Amino acid sequence: MPEIAFVNGRFLPWDQATVSIEDRGYQFGDGVYEVIRTYKGVPFELEAHLNRLDRSANELRLLQPYSRSRWIAFIQEGLNLARYQAAKVYIQLTRGVAPRDHAFPPQATPTVVMTIRELIPLNERIREDGVTARTCQDLRWGRCDIKSVNLLANVLAREEAKAAGVFEAILVRDGQVTEGSVSNVMAVRAGTIITAPEGPRILSGVTRTVVLRLARKEGIPVQERYLSLDELYGADEVFLTGTTVEVLAVVRVDGKTINSGRPGPIVSRLSAAWAALSG
Repeated sequence: MPEIAFVNGRFLPWDQATVSIEDRGYQFGDGVYEVIRTYKGVPFELEAHLNRLDRSANELRLLQPYSRSRWIAFIQEGLNLARYQAAKVYIQLTRGVAPRDHAFPPQATPTVVMTIRELIPLNERIREDGVTARTCQDLRWGRCDIKSVNLLANVLAREEAKAAGVFEAILVRDGQVTEGSVSNVMAVRAGTIITAPEGPRILSGVTRTVVLRLARKEGIPVQERYLSLDELYGADEVFLTGTTVEVLAVVRVDGKTINSGRPGPIVSRLSAAWAALSG
């Protein structure tokens, strides 16, 4: 099945999907994005993702070109064309095309790009065994709560992880764990889940919100506060949450084994609860 592209209200062949070299997303990273996955062809937490797209756009004073109903219709049309059971929908909204100048242009029409690719789930063996991670300095800008297309610091951290042969880079700022390069990070200590609080230092993931809701429903206490590195290394369990990773145990960080070196009981409970919810 050919991958589906959408530019400014039109679906078209992938190789014909282009934007101007003067688009401010290309020139300045002046834009925001969302990634939505499907289960059995149905978008998961679509309203939450579109709410976050609205919020990110509002924070950058970007005009939304489409109503909520039109967004939903376009996404559904793209999914119908692609016909993937498991898909990854990428939406990017930029300020649009204008002569290069740092200040906002007096008039510009937002550029909208959407792609729909087949999503290949993680191998179940990876979920059963857990993954490894390393810590990196968090070099990102001061508004990580905006899902901006400015991802260079994330890219550099991810490349560090790749070079080290580990799955994820866990970002640390001023001795405090913030999040992963492509995920949120949670730890379990004495039966309580601890994760960085919402605010400008993290992107509050849609999956993060759902997992914390599931945890509370399961009767698992939650603390939203920053972890120190020592607390991370000494945790009973560490796990990642995110659109593509879902709920994924981390069994080693910076070469240090987390507890027994196997996924623990709380991440296993949450993984099962996630599967029941999304399945």
